Amino acid sequence: MRRPYYPVFLDLQGRPVVVIGGGTVALGKVKGLLEAGAQVTVISPELHPEVAELAAQGRVRHLAREYRPGDLEGYHLAFVATDDRSVNAQVAQEGKERRVWVNAVDDPPNCDFIMPAVLRKGSITIAISTGGGSPAAARKLREELERLLGDEYALMLEVASEVRQELRSRGIMVDPETWNRALDDDLMSLLRQGRREEAKERLRRSLLAAEAVHEG
Repeated sequence: MRRPYYPVFLDLQGRPVVVIGGGTVALGKVKGLLEAGAQVTVISPELHPEVAELAAQGRVRHLAREYRPGDLEGYHLAFVATDDRSVNAQVAQEGKERRVWVNAVDDPPNCDFIMPAVLRKGSITIAISTGGGSPAAARKLREELERLLGDEYALMLEVASEVRQELRSRGIMVDPETWNRALDDDLMSLLRQGRREEAKERLRRSLLAAEAVHEG
């Protein structure tokens, strides 16, 4: 029976993370970790050219050697991006001993957590997981959702966030159901047409009108 996983988004800003391996897969991990603000160390005798460039720029720390026991000390997370299952098992065991969470790419038995397929639209992040059953299916779902999720959804989040902050600064708290009704098809239509300010004003008016009715 496949184990259940608990979905979570981690704050890695300024946190030390180690990536073991320096190839194409490691490059993907490194890029994602840097975007999240992590302090990244890569342990590998050889590096993908883009990882090597990041190391030359000082954006990642590079230890030019193979993994050895003790390498997880001081890290919060570890990613293993090699094709060697024996290395995966060694890192996973050290992770348990040091209480460092380990992700071994495409090797769920040696993972404390698995990585989802990720879709980003502006500040919207959608993570898709099949519980380790089929990473290819997760990627396919991501591609399908990417076609469905237009840029107007990122604009919706921006507008909703701005209006929410404005109302809160005025001491106005709006309940979730009212928000849900206000984020309607007419609002999305304005955003699809690029009429951002009109959409923002419409949202503001809808929320304030609903709040006035509620108070009355």
